[in-house]
Amino acid sequence: MSADNIRIYGDEILRLKAAPVVDFNESLKATVEDMFDTMQQAEGIGLAAPQVGISQAFLIVGLPHEDDDDIDRLFFANPKILETDGESHFEEGCLSVPGITEDVVRPQWIKLECQDIDGKIHTLEDDGLLARVLQHEIDHINGILFIDRLSPARKSLLKNTLKKIARREPIETGSKTKSAL
Repeated sequence: MSADNIRIYGDEILRLKAAPVVDFNESLKATVEDMFDTMQQAEGIGLAAPQVGISQAFLIVGLPHEDDDDIDRLFFANPKILETDGESHFEEGCLSVPGITEDVVRPQWIKLECQDIDGKIHTLEDDGLLARVLQHEIDHINGILFIDRLSPARKSLLKNTLKKIARREPIETGSKTKSAL
């Protein structure tokens, strides 16, 4: 799998609610490894299964270490946000919506229930970058894109750019560069 496998805005799979993961097997593990390679090639920090054409409720996160070039490789299946608190603004981008970055408001803190690669259930709380990335990727599992979280006025201003992305036409990008989630 390569970065070319990432589904782009306009692909209908990005708008579907993904099915729960029920088989935690070697095939899933191999797919997850391919997804990590794809995400790293695309220079992202998160990737949900629907973004690579798999309508299942799992995602990966690659959080960079502050002091070296390593990343923490994280996997989450069937994630459910149980609680949220606070409010946070952050400029988000998305591998499936290339060339657009926008300020998105999301809860600052989340409490999450999920399953690991072996199907074991875990609970996690976070109020940092991981919380942001998880919310963005969980949205993908539910058929929601970060642009859906923008005000109607802001989304209206992006209408022509979104049409170009859906038609796979080149778009002009600003000088801003942010990690795509």
